[in-house]
Amino acid sequence: MNAVLEHMPSVALEYLAQGQGAALATVISTWGSAPRPVGAQLSIAQNGAFQGSVSGGCVEGAVILEAQAAIADGKCRILNYGIADENAFAVGLACGGDIQILVEPIGVGSGPEKQLLEAASKAVKTRKPFAYSVDLNSWERKQLDPEKHQTKLSDNLFTQVSTPRLRMMIVGAVHITQSLSPMAKMAGYDVMLIDPRDGFATKERFADDVFIDEWPDKALKNIGLDAHTAVITLSHDPKIDTPALAVALSTDAFYIGALGSRKTHAKRVKQLQNLGFDDVQIARIHSPIGLNIGSKSTAEIAISIIAEVTECLHGKKVHS
Repeated sequence: MNAVLEHMPSVALEYLAQGQGAALATVISTWGSAPRPVGAQLSIAQNGAFQGSVSGGCVEGAVILEAQAAIADGKCRILNYGIADENAFAVGLACGGDIQILVEPIGVGSGPEKQLLEAASKAVKTRKPFAYSVDLNSWERKQLDPEKHQTKLSDNLFTQVSTPRLRMMIVGAVHITQSLSPMAKMAGYDVMLIDPRDGFATKERFADDVFIDEWPDKALKNIGLDAHTAVITLSHDPKIDTPALAVALSTDAFYIGALGSRKTHAKRVKQLQNLGFDDVQIARIHSPIGLNIGSKSTAEIAISIIAEVTECLHGKKVHS
């Protein structure tokens, strides 16, 4: 299990299920060169086990000790860390800046009830957004409409909004996929490989991946694509790639990319036009896929794809 990428309330529930006390630590405000954004979380067990990150490692040890104390006394606390003293063994951020961290023991004292985390965990499993607020004076918590709020601290009220996990649908279990899949997982994506061809999507070639042995148009319709999903076609076979692209173009997928030369893509465009897609819709497809970084090897191509997907995810201008 990748610590940073897991849903921290769900991890806290796992600790409780194991008979451990648990706490959540959440970054609620930052200033300057803070290493983790507002909303970043760390889940801590009573025995000191933890997953997640609130500072990239700078202050995790101190936060874990505070969390264990919170589990023991049932009291929430707000921690403040600033620039580290380079001449002493002080706890602080070597990179500069300041962070404020909320530590909440789960199900005891002033911390959130287990039911709130269970609702958050259920939302993640069903790919629904979830939001709640914490009054930092009274410790009162309220579930909110996630469509009307964003993660922020305002007037001593902290609001945390969770969105569905990122997914990447890779059509074509080819050589590039062997590099792209692990990179995508490290970047925070749940990866699914789709390939109807015998001999491609095998456990020998992809030991740790989720396979869907169906034609991609059927598979993508069954899965259901949303605005937190990237679709990438790599088979280089129009019988496989084009139907998958046609399904993706009819959804809110935030990224759609296709392997192939400009000549290959021109043929693909004509096929999609014949299926009724207009130029604006087809322009959503990134092809040739990936940023133009001079990629030669399959690993370099995978890096260029991850880079382009990341640009789209964060709303940056994508290079041609």
